[in-house]
Amino acid sequence: MSAPQTISRTVDRLDKSGSPARVLILALVLIGLSVLFSVLPNEMAAPFLIGILAFLALTGVFCIFALTINLIQFSGQSTRNDLTKLMADTSADGILVTSADGQILYANDTYMNMSGAHEPSDIRVVERLFSGTPEVSEAVYRLAQAARERKRGSEEVRLAPSLSGEGAFGWYQLRARPLDRRNGNAITLWTVTETTRERERHENVFQELQHAIDFLDHAPSGFLSVEADGQITYINTTLAGWLDYDLAQVGSGGLVLSDIIAGDGAALITSMTGAAGDVRTQQFDLDLKCRNGKTLPVRLLHRVAYGQDRTPGSSRTLVINRAAGEDREENVRVAEVRFARFFNSTPMAIAIVGENGAIFETNAAFVKLMPLALSGNFEGNQRSVLSAIAERDRDKVLAALKEAGAGKSDIAPIDAALEGAGNRSARLFFSAAENIDGQRRANVFALEMTEQRTLQESFAQSQKMQAIGQLAGGVAHDFNNVLTAIIGYSDLLLNSHRPTDPSFQDIMQIKQNANRAAGLVRQLLAFSRRQTLRPQVIQLSDVLSDVQMLLKRLAGERIELEFRHGRDLWFTKADVNQFEQVIVNLVVNARDAMPQGGKISVRTRNFTPADCASLNETSLIPAEYAAVEVEDNGTGIPDDVKAKIFEPFFTTKEVGKGTGLGLSMVYGIVKQTGGYVFVESTPGKGTIFRILLPRHIPTAGEEEVRKDEAKPVAADHTGHGTVLLVEDEEAVRAFGARALTARGYTVLEAASGLEALERIEEHDGKVDLIVSDVVMPEMDGPTMFGELRKRGIHVRVIFVSGYAEDAFAKNLPEGEDFGFLPKPFSLKQLIETVKANIKS
Repeated sequence: MSAPQTISRTVDRLDKSGSPARVLILALVLIGLSVLFSVLPNEMAAPFLIGILAFLALTGVFCIFALTINLIQFSGQSTRNDLTKLMADTSADGILVTSADGQILYANDTYMNMSGAHEPSDIRVVERLFSGTPEVSEAVYRLAQAARERKRGSEEVRLAPSLSGEGAFGWYQLRARPLDRRNGNAITLWTVTETTRERERHENVFQELQHAIDFLDHAPSGFLSVEADGQITYINTTLAGWLDYDLAQVGSGGLVLSDIIAGDGAALITSMTGAAGDVRTQQFDLDLKCRNGKTLPVRLLHRVAYGQDRTPGSSRTLVINRAAGEDREENVRVAEVRFARFFNSTPMAIAIVGENGAIFETNAAFVKLMPLALSGNFEGNQRSVLSAIAERDRDKVLAALKEAGAGKSDIAPIDAALEGAGNRSARLFFSAAENIDGQRRANVFALEMTEQRTLQESFAQSQKMQAIGQLAGGVAHDFNNVLTAIIGYSDLLLNSHRPTDPSFQDIMQIKQNANRAAGLVRQLLAFSRRQTLRPQVIQLSDVLSDVQMLLKRLAGERIELEFRHGRDLWFTKADVNQFEQVIVNLVVNARDAMPQGGKISVRTRNFTPADCASLNETSLIPAEYAAVEVEDNGTGIPDDVKAKIFEPFFTTKEVGKGTGLGLSMVYGIVKQTGGYVFVESTPGKGTIFRILLPRHIPTAGEEEVRKDEAKPVAADHTGHGTVLLVEDEEAVRAFGARALTARGYTVLEAASGLEALERIEEHDGKVDLIVSDVVMPEMDGPTMFGELRKRGIHVRVIFVSGYAEDAFAKNLPEGEDFGFLPKPFSLKQLIETVKANIKS
């Protein structure tokens, strides 16, 4: 023990103990000063006293200063240092303290014994004590490097032979911790702990565990452990052999319960619930699914322990093979097992329920359809079928259960909405069940009707949109006649008034507002799919490039507008102008959904049949489409609004900020083009409008075009010839007759197709051009056209209509050529059309 103490004194040389001799000397000095003060004359006593007091004051100041810088310590601190040193001296771990330059400042008995030192000079530092194999040297070097960098470190090494010499090798835990002394010198504390026996105990436990796992792996029954989410964390070798699975697939996310259980049995097993602290065991007769596709009948004894928060832990599940060794004499038991397998594998959801909704037994399909019914969160923490039924339908279901419990038959099925996400629904059938222990019970059979209900709603929505379209088209036709007259007579008035005339601006206001109304009517016609389209072979990216600058101006400075085009885009066939209007409306709507700014992405790509399947849209026919997507990160669209956004005049904007016709026009144009428009939206995150247009493969001679070339218009609007004007609206007919007459034409008027035929007969067919409305009483325009051809009259005909050209072209004789002028039209449009079609 002498060696460690000698070194310890080197470390603790600043620790000084108290001395009785010093106390005695200080007392004698004070007594002597008192005697000297008493014998001094009075004239010397005062200065002497002042000198003594000054000396004592200086001494006090020095002591305070020395105490502050730790030159003086109290005896309590010294006692604590002695206690700390005693703990280090007697520690079972080897302790070594070294300075920054590697000098040994302290070593306790345990470390000296480990190093075999009898004198301080014999002590070896850790780097020299633990040397040998490269693994040991590298571990010690890492610790030394950490100590030099003033970091903590810990390593476990295997040294052969051991330091004690009692074994062929020994295990040691080495730790290095930097310390900073008060004088600023850096030192390192090394701790060496022998862990050989602890390692041996761990190895023994590991060997025993290996034996237990081996016994479990090769037991004659299967065994598995399942997490609450269905993840399989362990199966034994026996069960893996039955299922023909590789054990390496288990425990690393390779298998889930549904992979090895046929049908919906996995949902039945994971539906088990229990109270806080419960340990429940339940028996299931199911079929397992082997990797080769075959099934294996088994019985599962499934045990789960529940925590205080009712969270299920890992299961302990015993699997008994029922395929071999069946006792055929147990006919009742065999039938019971067979029925249990049938009950759990049927696709119809079945449950035995009390008249209050409490669930006694369910099959796997019922658990899959109504998982909330087995959550145990209903009144009194019971499992109830009412937990899975939407609140609005619970009273109907409860009444049906009571009727079935009372033994009533022919109970009408109930279509009920299910709780949870997805707007799911089911049709429930009820029948009486056997009463047990005086409790009335009912059989509940359920079929999911979500898809069928979705189809019904889609069909009803389609019918509603079609009816609204027909109404909008009819209203638009009548408005077009009125607007044609207003615009026409405004043009006539403008021709007779100069710009300096005070009435000129009033007339211009009338015409401009009539044109605005005409724009609304065109949007109605677009929604009703009755507008005139001029389809051309286009590539979507080219059309978007043409309107890119316009879209950026519409989006504004706060909006980031991004364009991303797919490679090798397919061609499609659409009206360029109308398609541009579709994109403009979608970008403007996206901009309005981001009042604080945001980002709009416009993307084009090819859409394959596989992409169609991923959309889960029942109305979409899988095919090849050219797609354009407009996405924003704005406020999104709630589900209750999403179903109405394509209806005309429906808007969520403030009064005066939207007509409600923008998206209805988008819907109509896309549908009339033969495409689809779908919307995906999450409130608070954004919206995606996706437009799919059928792929068009150009034939020889077809060329891709972007814009209609402007037709040169003659400056001279005058002409000559006989024009038959057929129009049932008197105001429109009068305006047209007046305008054409003023330009030099001879105008014949007729209010219907029959009257038009009479006028032609009266003039012996000497008519140069017929301008005819399409929809008229007695005889419409196409019928009149057919009668003219039958009589051998081949005069050029221009049809005038507010409907699309395609709406009546199919009623004309095949191969016939005719002109078309859409309503409403201006005076200039009428004159230019007549001059371009009449024979000179």
